[in-house]
Amino acid sequence: MHKLSIVMSIVDIAEKEAIKNNVSVFEKIELQIGTLSGIEFDALEFSWLPGTKNSVLEKAELVIDKVQAKGRCMDCDKTFSIDSFFCQCPECGSYLVEVTQGKELKVKQLLARVD
Repeated sequence: MHKLSIVMSIVDIAEKEAIKNNVSVFEKIELQIGTLSGIEFDALEFSWLPGTKNSVLEKAELVIDKVQAKGRCMDCDKTFSIDSFFCQCPECGSYLVEVTQGKELKVKQLLARVD
C-alpha cells in the first residue's frame, strides 16, 4: 500500500498543476527518484496503473530517471557513488560520509497533451 500512496501523492500534484494550467490530460510524466529514496522501482511501476486510473495521469507515459546516490567524505572531501547510508570512503576509509544526492523523489516534468 505504501507505493500506492506515493502514486496518489504524485497524482495529487499533477491534478493541482492541471487546474493551474487548464490542462485536462497529461501525456507524459517524468520523475527523478534517488537510489536511496526508499522507493522500490518495480513496486512503484506496478502501482502506477491502478493509482492513476480516472486521473489526469491515466494515459500518461511514466518515465523514471534513477539518480545514483553519491556521498562526500567529510574527512578527505572525496565524492563517490554509494549504495547505502552507512558506507566507507574508498579514499581514506572514514565512515563520516554525507549523502549529497540520491534521496530525491521529484516530479521533474509534466507534459500536457495538445488538443
